[in-house]
Amino acid sequence: MLELMAPAGSPEGVIAAVQNGADAVYLGFGDYNARRNAKNFTEEELAQAAEYCRIRGVKVYVTLNTLASDRELPLVAEAARTASRCGADAILVQDLGVLRAIRETVPEMPLHASTQMTIHDLDGVRMAAAMGLSRVVLSRELSRDDIAYICANAPIETEIFGHGALCMCYSGQCYMSAVIGRRSGNRGLCAQPCRLAYAAGGHGTEYPLSLKDNCLVAYLEEIEKLGVSSLKIEGRMRRPEYAAIVTGVYSRAIRDRKPPTEEDMRALREAFSRQGFTDGFFTGRPGREMLGVREDAEKGEHPIFAAARKQYRSGEFQRVPVQFVGIVSAGKPARLYARDDRGNTAVIEGAAPEPAFHRELTPTSFQTQLYKTGGTPFYCAGAKSTVDPGLALPASAINDMRRTLLAELMEKRRTLPVRREGTFTAAPPAPNREETPILTISVHKAEQLSKSLAEVDPYLLYIPLTEISGNEKKLLPFLENPATSVAAVLPRIIHDDETEQVSRMLEHARSLGIREVLAGNLGHVLYARERGFDVRGDFGLNVFNSETLSVCRDLGLKSATLSPELRMEQIRDLSKTLDTELIVYGRLQLMVTENCIVKNSTGACACDSFSGLTDRNGFTFPVVREFGCRNVILNSKKLFLADRAKDYLQAGLWGVRLAFTTENAIECAAVTERYLNRNNYTPNAFTRGLYYRGVE
Repeated sequence: MLELMAPAGSPEGVIAAVQNGADAVYLGFGDYNARRNAKNFTEEELAQAAEYCRIRGVKVYVTLNTLASDRELPLVAEAARTASRCGADAILVQDLGVLRAIRETVPEMPLHASTQMTIHDLDGVRMAAAMGLSRVVLSRELSRDDIAYICANAPIETEIFGHGALCMCYSGQCYMSAVIGRRSGNRGLCAQPCRLAYAAGGHGTEYPLSLKDNCLVAYLEEIEKLGVSSLKIEGRMRRPEYAAIVTGVYSRAIRDRKPPTEEDMRALREAFSRQGFTDGFFTGRPGREMLGVREDAEKGEHPIFAAARKQYRSGEFQRVPVQFVGIVSAGKPARLYARDDRGNTAVIEGAAPEPAFHRELTPTSFQTQLYKTGGTPFYCAGAKSTVDPGLALPASAINDMRRTLLAELMEKRRTLPVRREGTFTAAPPAPNREETPILTISVHKAEQLSKSLAEVDPYLLYIPLTEISGNEKKLLPFLENPATSVAAVLPRIIHDDETEQVSRMLEHARSLGIREVLAGNLGHVLYARERGFDVRGDFGLNVFNSETLSVCRDLGLKSATLSPELRMEQIRDLSKTLDTELIVYGRLQLMVTENCIVKNSTGACACDSFSGLTDRNGFTFPVVREFGCRNVILNSKKLFLADRAKDYLQAGLWGVRLAFTTENAIECAAVTERYLNRNNYTPNAFTRGLYYRGVE
């Protein structure tokens, strides 16, 4: 049966979810999870929550799904050890270095790939499986057809989000909150700038990045048939009553195999709504209809919350099946056996029966008492009995035996799993390079290429794969330059039904002599390698620590681009076991979106004439087209470090990249000359990025 996973933002949230039928809960422990502002659990609270769930047959998944620095990795590893000892059933991870550290510390702990890994295709699932993960949380943007294909071929379990908040950006690829306010979504402190108002391309002030909450309650039977292992409800930042209400609606729909009633839908709306709900991604119908904002909530508490709170605080959801066998024989103590779904057994002897003078005990009357398990997590899944005729046994005696047996089973269910432990040892530091880093250049459009740019002899030119065909003449000066190699930039998002198109473009690139690709997604590393290309890692891989660099090396990457969220001193101190590249110029890519901002705002496909999004402070963020009619939101200011060259030149890097996006060919050449100390070019407005500010 489809596992229903509910959010637990607090210990009370655990009770709320479990008492409304959750099969699993996910919760944060410590400071290394994607909801650091939630009331995350202490060690004592985690142990108590895990025991509470273990008794009731509910799984506990702990989120350690943020990027971690080198100094934080030992702390994350110890947090994983603690979670294992407390009885966690799995840990969710985003950071490849965290994955390695946890694997060394608790090698038998199941690990799940967080949606922050941006796994959205079968190759990503295959790569996760090869790295030892047992489950993948797929990107929220996938359609039912995408999910069906992945589930039919996946070597490990799959999980999808079924209800709750949707991010406009693919999870794990959003840098907007970090760049604007130093609060990193990849570090668990997203400030949700997507929920703010923006003027969209001169079309008035609106909320072009705020999506309605997801709601797939009407598709649960279909989702189970697709082969999805687990359905997740989002909402660790929301109150326990919210978890109770939503979990209850979804649990009943799964258990009863019936569509939600109008009363169910009203309860979901009253619990939380942004002008209704959406199923746009699942049904393959993204568009303006998916947009919505949180309207003013009613003053005071809605009565639905008080009712939900009373329910989960006073009841006991009976979920654990137990079977009884009773024997009542003349002259012998009555015996009762019990067995739960885990194979735990208990047996007890009670009072000896007396001769019946008024009411004779029958197998039916004996078994009736065994079904009275109210107030416990157990329900009687079957009862058999052998009762000699002519005997009497008080109902109170049978009830006492039943209660004692169930208490014994509960005690046995408290037993913690025993797992082997190891020690995380950071790899010995690799000495920093002393050579001057090589220069790489990336362009967004082929029209940015020029003879002048080719004459500066960049070591590498990165060009989008989609820009190669039809622009061979513009590429020729770079392809013929013995000092320059050309690498094709893969789209960060490639759904499985798009791989054939991408493969054709790759074959054309190969025919021109291109043998390298730049990949910003874990699945695309495997995809490109299997097609015979050498792979370099882009910033979308979120390389934030030395261990992740080592993982990238072990995956066969030729180089890796560091996360733009690192501080310069962190960059300098990394153990660079792999050629390491840093973006030192350009508009950073803040979001990649499946839902087309341009069409939603203008009603037409007008990517080339869309001026971008303007925030309340007057800053404009350009929006450009990405493969598959997706969008990329660029930063309002250009990163500029030419006058701080000493800092990155002494950071031990292999390469530094100039990332051109909205510049014309003349600007591209001028900027490059500036970074080669041949002119005094300076952008009108620029930023140092996060290299000196860092992120929280």
